[in-house]
Amino acid sequence: MNIHEFQSKQLFMQYGIPVPDGKPADNAEHAVDVIKQLGGDGWVVKAQVHAGGRGKAGGVKLAKNSDEAAGYTEDMIGRRLITQQTDAAGLPVNQVLIERTYPIARELYLSLLIDRSSERLIFIASAAGGMDIETVAHETPERIRAIKINPITGLQAHQCRTLGYCLGLKGAQHKMLANIMQGMYRLFLEKDASQIEINPLIITETGELMALDAKINFDDNALALHPDIQAMKDPTQEDARENEAQQFGLNYITLDGNIGCMVNGAGLAMATMDLVKLKGGKPSNFLDVGGGTNVEKVCEAFKLILSDTNAKAVLVNIFGGIVKCDVIAQGILEAIKQVHVTIPVVVRLEGTNVDEGRELLSNTGLNLYASEDLSHAAEKVVALAGGAV
Repeated sequence: MNIHEFQSKQLFMQYGIPVPDGKPADNAEHAVDVIKQLGGDGWVVKAQVHAGGRGKAGGVKLAKNSDEAAGYTEDMIGRRLITQQTDAAGLPVNQVLIERTYPIARELYLSLLIDRSSERLIFIASAAGGMDIETVAHETPERIRAIKINPITGLQAHQCRTLGYCLGLKGAQHKMLANIMQGMYRLFLEKDASQIEINPLIITETGELMALDAKINFDDNALALHPDIQAMKDPTQEDARENEAQQFGLNYITLDGNIGCMVNGAGLAMATMDLVKLKGGKPSNFLDVGGGTNVEKVCEAFKLILSDTNAKAVLVNIFGGIVKCDVIAQGILEAIKQVHVTIPVVVRLEGTNVDEGRELLSNTGLNLYASEDLSHAAEKVVALAGGAV
């Protein structure tokens, strides 16, 4: 789960990580009030969306007075911001973050994430802050330093000093960095984060370190343990169909193809989408109905797929084990009754009660195509969707 920058900075403050003075605002009048509360002689107005690259897309503006801040806020609120990390529709801006500006001497990069290959948490740092870290890694990898944390010993002081020397810090700045790293480490563990990123971590002209930006991702599987984090979720920043799917215990991800896929099991779903691609097609979604399901759940899954206007055909690939094939067949037929289906559906069933399932789907008079072979089913659905892409 992602949260907004202002929410990330609220958590940073709880863990002793210094951030600029700032507050969110949801309209121009509120922006003027925030400016009065913050004081100072310069501010930045940042659109709050779950995507990077806001500055290049007009989502970050410097304001010299409250009128400019109010104008920028009014321009941003209610619009959809399109960045290189969003789709063509962009994401809605419902709030902005207004912060005081600070004179910057240097920009650094610092993040904490999980390195699954070594089963360790890993700090990544670079003196090339403010840039796309992927570009730095590709073009000048020597400018990036990584330190892995042993879960038994935890973050050590010498590791903080090592990163500090790599970043060119001096004197008291080493202690500042250590405090920030310790705060990130505690936040990561206590809130079950999956990534914490500060880009840039600035050094002000007075020599202080401060998190100018903040990004935190959380492990969805641990959210039940953290109601305070769950309360920060903003459904407007997520795909509506994906949110609806979660309510029914379905794993759904919107893609940009034209062939809907409904499968039981994440591995089988990935293999099914790979085969569709191999046959020249392009999936419009990933959908795993799970190991245990019922008619209502399958019906909702089918309705989700059909709600995507890009879908020109649907491939249902079910291996009946815990989920019996006749239950899947009943769900498909029930969904077709509830939703006006105008696109063809190819169904491949195998496993428990497969004969009963195929019998239910035969001679229905509906736009259904049964197949016993997955390769043939993939070829058929690609053809029905308009042929290879």
